Amino acid sequence: MHEVLLAFFGGTLLGLAAVGYLYVHGRIAGISGLIAQQFGSGSPTKSPAFWFLSGLILTSFVVGLFWQPEIQLNSHPLILIIAGLLVGFGTRLGSGCTSGHGICGLSRLSLRSIMATFTFMLTGFITVYVLRHIIGGF
Repeated sequence: MHEVLLAFFGGTLLGLAAVGYLYVHGRIAGISGLIAQQFGSGSPTKSPAFWFLSGLILTSFVVGLFWQPEIQLNSHPLILIIAGLLVGFGTRLGSGCTSGHGICGLSRLSLRSIMATFTFMLTGFITVYVLRHIIGGF
């Protein structure tokens, strides 16, 4: 399959999942919110968040049975850990994650999500530019 079709198919699935979760449960399908919801629920397996998150994880394994994308991680594991912690910090600071703001919030034309998405995209662009062109080696 051509890369453009894969991206289109993946984006379509993300959109359908976000709309479906909003329609069925009346909640935004932002991953950080779902994780918070999951840990705040009394019965883990009865929570819709549990099944949504389980589906995300299980789907990657099912797809992996049929298709192995070529993924190369060239960064040091410590850099990846620091990056993950910074993403987590930004998620708390921005009151949501990229999926909550970027997919669900933008589709609802939320001003807060528009500003959050603009901020994290601009920060990402600047970070990549600095790391690749000024510091180099990452």
